[in-house]
Amino acid sequence: MKKKTKLLSLLGFTTSLLAAPFAAQADEHPAYERVSGVSGNLNSVGSNTLTVVLQMLAEGFQNNYPNVNIQIQGAGSGTAPAALIDGTAQIGPMSRIIRPAEVDAFRERYGYEPTQVAIGIDALAVFVHRDNPIEGLGLPQIDAIFSSTNRLGHDPIRTWGNAGLSGEWANQRVSVYGRNSVSGTYGVFRNIALGGGDFDGSRYQEMPGSSAVVQAIGEDRNGIGYSGIGYLTPGTRAIKVGTSADELFEPTAENAASGDYPLARLLFLYINKAPGESLDTLTAEFLRYALSKEGQATVQRAGFFALPAPFAAEQAGKL
Repeated sequence: MKKKTKLLSLLGFTTSLLAAPFAAQADEHPAYERVSGVSGNLNSVGSNTLTVVLQMLAEGFQNNYPNVNIQIQGAGSGTAPAALIDGTAQIGPMSRIIRPAEVDAFRERYGYEPTQVAIGIDALAVFVHRDNPIEGLGLPQIDAIFSSTNRLGHDPIRTWGNAGLSGEWANQRVSVYGRNSVSGTYGVFRNIALGGGDFDGSRYQEMPGSSAVVQAIGEDRNGIGYSGIGYLTPGTRAIKVGTSADELFEPTAENAASGDYPLARLLFLYINKAPGESLDTLTAEFLRYALSKEGQATVQRAGFFALPAPFAAEQAGKL
């Protein structure tokens, strides 16, 4: 239980989320109520994983407020803190928890910490080609496939036979795909699946975005890689994952919220809000919309999971 709690902390989960009943449907959240006087420019710089859902949220928000212009840049979670610090963005989406050094840099500029608001849950999925028959992998096996350090104790896996497949798959070399180091997805996967170890640079193929990872796997019968569950394609499968190969879990909403699926994570929007002061109306309303019935339904349509309603209300209270 202690090991699981530590894992959940690394993934960004909180006690209040795990204690809340899981809201499988977004209609348990309050409906968004339009207010007057909302206009202007809203800039978002950060996570690539969150780009699609933010674009969908922006469309819905602009249907309510046609005088709002929203610009979204998704170069990676690592670009969000700098954009918040220099004021080029009001919103910094991140698919990982902000790092202490990034918080320190923000605090040095403003004298307080950025505010973290979760807007959804993601199962960071391990994808294989749709023809690959493997059912699932434990974290030590995943580490053995992706890393050069093998911190989780499994012998290196270089063929699908090493991973337990037989017949025509036994001698097939495993092709490995993933993100680059500016990506929050890269950071979460490295911390959990590799035990903080190093990717095997001689085999690891870095892709420019989440969709590119999954597309490459769909075109490579021997491929394996990781990305947000929302990027699943007809040419790929998201396999079961467990902390060991003895107990594997599907990347479902329930397993993600409970912490049973070990590569679940919260999806964050970071903002610059001074303590005791009101957030600017445009940013506050966009976040309220994202946490509303309509916004959480959009999170689900984008392929992610809605927050449990009590936890979403807690996030809205930060505004």
